[in-house]
Amino acid sequence: MATASRSLLAEPPHPRVLIVDDSAVARAVMERIIGATGRFVVAASVSTAAAALTFLARERVAFVLLDVQMPGVDGLTALPDLIAAGQGARVLIVSGQASEGAATTVQALALGAADTLLKPGTGERMGQFGDALIDKLDRLSDGDAPPAPPMPAPRPSAPKPRAASEDYDVVAIGASTGGIHALTLMLRAIPAEFRLPILITQHLPASFMPYFAAQIAVIANRPCEVAVDRLRLRPGRIVVAPGEAHMRCVPLADGSTAIRLSAEPSASGCMPSVDPMFASMAGVFGPRMLAVVLSGMGRDGAEGARQVHQAGGCVVVQDQASSVIWGMPRAVADGGYADAVMSPEAIGRLAAARARP
Repeated sequence: MATASRSLLAEPPHPRVLIVDDSAVARAVMERIIGATGRFVVAASVSTAAAALTFLARERVAFVLLDVQMPGVDGLTALPDLIAAGQGARVLIVSGQASEGAATTVQALALGAADTLLKPGTGERMGQFGDALIDKLDRLSDGDAPPAPPMPAPRPSAPKPRAASEDYDVVAIGASTGGIHALTLMLRAIPAEFRLPILITQHLPASFMPYFAAQIAVIANRPCEVAVDRLRLRPGRIVVAPGEAHMRCVPLADGSTAIRLSAEPSASGCMPSVDPMFASMAGVFGPRMLAVVLSGMGRDGAEGARQVHQAGGCVVVQDQASSVIWGMPRAVADGGYADAVMSPEAIGRLAAARARP
């Protein structure tokens, strides 16, 4: 009986980590850093992607720390297979090639990595790297927790009616951690002949944005540019928020719409933030807009989605099963503002059909 009581009161197991790096020194350093926390456990440490796949065939882990440059199959090539074999494990790229704004970094995120971290070179400070590594793991772990209850929001006395027509004139997308991979899946499901403007606010530093926009243009098979102040929305084009400003929409006298950039602090603390984009577009387009919230940590986009919903617009969020972090989508769904919860591919097909769910 005493044994059973101890079992019921036992602490939940610490998240397990698989390290995949061809450098024995790097593996030893990361093992020491992770082991010292008391919050994570190194389940295994291997030198090749093949060995990692063999391990994942028989064991489950919460995180995979993956190098890019390795003998045999490199980390980026192995990434999709490791994500599939991991059955929900979050892959953190830890590489000397994963600097801010680097092509490798954006490629890894587009392929489904949860996050990236620059691995220091020989002789560089390891203390700062150790702090950053554990911070990344803590943040990704915290993404499993349910969001804080939403603050009560005032409801309008007479909500605007839904559009008489089921279609819409613009698509707005908000995303954060795991969102680049979701964006890739969603945009690939939208045919090239789709002509509506698409606006994207993705949580990324400013240095990432030029390469991110170039990648999105290739994935979506249509022009994509980083927003500048007073840029007009044009058919068949994608605009992404710059890393150092929020993107808002304003109506023009000739009936067109322009983007205004602003850098004041947002309620969510994010820069750029999804909320200002959604809120401003709700005021301009009302019921004739589709707002999409993809994988991400926190609550950014929830308040903007509320305003889109109350204006009669359509709000769709990514489902939990396909999300790296079901924080932002969940906040919208829990608030009662989501018209549908779908996979990124299904959202893309819905957008292409220009129909409400």
